[in-house]
Amino acid sequence: MMRDRTDELKRRAFLKSGILAAGSAVTLSGRKRAIAAPHKKEISTAQGIPVRRFGKTGHKLPILAMGGSAFVRMFIKAYGMPLESMDDRVATVRHAYDRGIRYFDTARVYGESESIVGQGLKEVRDNVYIATKCHMTEPAKVRGSVEKSLEQLGTDYADCVQIHSPAIERVGWREAMKLHAELEKLRDEGLLRFIGLTTHVAFEDVYRMISTGGFDQVLLAYGYFRKGMDTRLSNRKLEFRQLCLSKAHQLGMGIVAMKVMGANILSHNAKNVLPDYDAKKRDRLPPAAIRWVLKDDRISLLNIGVSTQSDIDKNIATLSGNLKLTDEDSELLADFSARAYESPMVKAMPLT
Repeated sequence: MMRDRTDELKRRAFLKSGILAAGSAVTLSGRKRAIAAPHKKEISTAQGIPVRRFGKTGHKLPILAMGGSAFVRMFIKAYGMPLESMDDRVATVRHAYDRGIRYFDTARVYGESESIVGQGLKEVRDNVYIATKCHMTEPAKVRGSVEKSLEQLGTDYADCVQIHSPAIERVGWREAMKLHAELEKLRDEGLLRFIGLTTHVAFEDVYRMISTGGFDQVLLAYGYFRKGMDTRLSNRKLEFRQLCLSKAHQLGMGIVAMKVMGANILSHNAKNVLPDYDAKKRDRLPPAAIRWVLKDDRISLLNIGVSTQSDIDKNIATLSGNLKLTDEDSELLADFSARAYESPMVKAMPLT
């Protein structure tokens, strides 16, 4: 491991010297870029969070990832939480790292999220896995989008750029594969290491894209509560989600579960969905939701959006304990969800 690290440092120094500039330099926001994404990268982990193999990327990562949408201005109300100061949010990202989280998910369409993540991780960049997203629907705009993301993140490369669900939903899988072709070019130039895709609801298109074999990882809405971003998921959607999971696992992809809490239906927003539900039972919902997803050993990581440092601490406490789904967990999830589906908040969401 030490030799690999030494070789990597030598390789970077070699690139910086300009000897390889003709083959590796590209324009990044008007500046010359001389450092390419590392082909091999060692990420050290801390005790406290279980580790799983992250598909064919070669990494073994803690199973708890940090989602970057729950602490930004545009989404904070949907998570049922107040917005903290910029300094506090940057500190939350660093707190996640200090507690052992190594995978950080963000996107430029999340407003200030990339900037917060970049600031929080700038001192430890080489020891984390940063996944961002490209939401562009036109191939010609992919490069500019990725370069802007790197600028916001304050890094020379992304560990993964994912074709974002809204783009897939708008153009369909065939056109989305043209975006993939552009990401392949950027990967070859060293702006990113791996290519992924995401979806809250477009499981049929994503299944077809996964089946091409051209992706390293996938981020799927996968939790007990049948919810995507702002819709309820039909049985058909759930069947195609299973196909996505099976095919991705078969192809050795890293599989990341998002919406573990049903987009916070089972976390902070539980009190807003069912105000009269027993408070002690509500507190048990997030651990039960985590254990429900982890019973599927195809899942590599849980990408859970957090709004405060205490969210991180509570999730790590759950992961440090017994992760077997209990009958009490199942009963609680079923009881709360059955009532929540009949609540005005959830019934107002369209069924897709």
